[in-house]
Amino acid sequence: MSRRRNLLISLVAGILSCLLVYGVYLLQVRQVELQQTTNVVVPKGFIKAGTLITSDMIEMKPIFIGSYDEQMASRAEEVIGREAVVPLGTNEPILHWKLDRFQLLPREGQYTFQVPKEYILSISNGIRAGDRVRIYLSGKAGPRIMFEEEIVVASVKSAANIEVDDPNNTHFLSKLNGDEEKMYASRREANGNIEQINLNLTEEQWLRMDDACRNQDGKLVIAFSNMSDIEER
Repeated sequence: MSRRRNLLISLVAGILSCLLVYGVYLLQVRQVELQQTTNVVVPKGFIKAGTLITSDMIEMKPIFIGSYDEQMASRAEEVIGREAVVPLGTNEPILHWKLDRFQLLPREGQYTFQVPKEYILSISNGIRAGDRVRIYLSGKAGPRIMFEEEIVVASVKSAANIEVDDPNNTHFLSKLNGDEEKMYASRREANGNIEQINLNLTEEQWLRMDDACRNQDGKLVIAFSNMSDIEER
């Protein structure tokens, strides 16, 4: 009886020893996995909020897999061409929620200006917030391009101070979902005519515009650019 009991104890002790060894093995494997690295996108230097991120501003940095979060950008294409919603620290992994793809915020060195109604000769009624527009100046000296570069629209408002859009199919949500057909359809239906337009401009651009229009020497023609949607495809 005593011999049988000793054998049973030895058997249980052996099983427990095997389980202990296996548990230590699993912990070691897990530790090795956590010490493996993966690459994430980080800024080379401090990036201010509203800055449009370009390839020369970022680099890839290895971090331990145990520190990786699904919100971290792991490919440069996920970051380039987007704007920083909040400041981004040097070598700090860039999180998706800190970026904005619609570029409604003024970029670094820009401000959002409301264009006075008396400065405008005509404006394309299909323009929506986030679009890019081409601005022309019509004056006594003849028509000319006001700015060589296209300008980002921060917002367009109706006479009731409501964002001009299709209330049943908003342009913003269609853009968010990448639905080009609905984006096109939303331009066809709107809840009002454009009475106010806000543009993201540098101080120099605004001063040029104000100088050209202030004394009614010229008026602006604001045209929708088809690059607004092409650049997001």
